[in-house]
Amino acid sequence: LSLYSAPARETKYVEDSQTQLEEGVSRLRHVMEPYTAWCQVQWFYNTSGSALCSDFFSEGCEFLQNPPAGFYPRLGVIGFAGIVGLFLARGSKIKKLVYPASLMGIGASMYYPQQAVAIAKVAGTQLYDWSLQGYIAVESLWKDN
Repeated sequence: LSLYSAPARETKYVEDSQTQLEEGVSRLRHVMEPYTAWCQVQWFYNTSGSALCSDFFSEGCEFLQNPPAGFYPRLGVIGFAGIVGLFLARGSKIKKLVYPASLMGIGASMYYPQQAVAIAKVAGTQLYDWSLQGYIAVESLWKDN
């Protein structure tokens, strides 16, 4: 038992006012909230995309374990065309990019003509769109000056 009586305490909860730093951080968080939500969505799509990528590689491994008839000779011819392209492309770095890719494309189009036509159509459309965008950009720069 206490010899002295304790005085009755009257306590009140007083909330501290926010400092300028806390208010600034709060405003920044509210402004950045849509962007962080967008980043979270992108992260979700990227992680699901990596799952698709792993599925793609597992299917590729299965395909290489059980290839269709004549796949490896075709692959050898296309790869050899790329090596010949590297051999012919002495000197320029641009040649080292263009020659092997061109010769491999020609070799692949001999074995897979339908896919080559489909790729050529898409590539032609893309090149046309890019050239049109470049033309518009140059024209707008020319008119501004």
